[in-house]
Amino acid sequence: MNLPVKLTTNSAEDTEAVGREMAQAILSDQSLPRFIALYGDLGVGKTAFTRGFTSVIAPNARVKSPTFALVNEYKGTLLSVFHFDMYRIEDEDDLYSIGFYDYFDRNGICLVEWSENIEYALPDTYLRAEIKKCSVTDTDKRDIYISLV
Repeated sequence: MNLPVKLTTNSAEDTEAVGREMAQAILSDQSLPRFIALYGDLGVGKTAFTRGFTSVIAPNARVKSPTFALVNEYKGTLLSVFHFDMYRIEDEDDLYSIGFYDYFDRNGICLVEWSENIEYALPDTYLRAEIKKCSVTDTDKRDIYISLV
C-alpha cells in the first residue's frame, strides 16, 4: 500500500477489506508504525475497518465496538490488537486510568477510534485513517484516506 492513499468503498464489507489490506501492509513492512489513529463521525465504519484489520492478526476474534469497555484486546498468534474507543475520554487522567500509554510497549498494534479526542496523546509517528461518508443519498459509500503522520 503506497501512502498516502484515498480509497472509496461501497459497503461495510469493502471497508473491512481496506482494514485487511492495512493489516497485511503493516505485517509486511516493519517500517510502518503499529499505531492507527481512526477518525470519522459516528457510524462511519471505524469498527468495520477494525474488524477487517483484526481478522488478519487475530482471525478468531469477535470484534465489537469498545464504547463502554474503552479498550478491547484481541490476541493473535504473534501479535495482539488493542482496539480503543476515545469517545468518552475527557482528559489525560482518563488515559492513565485505562493504561493507554502502557499499550505502546506491548507486543501489538493499537487501533484508536475517535482519535480527534486525544490528539495531544498520539505518538510522534502513526498511521491516520480518516473515514467519511460520500453523500447523504448513498449511505454505504465511504472515502477512506490513509496517511503516515
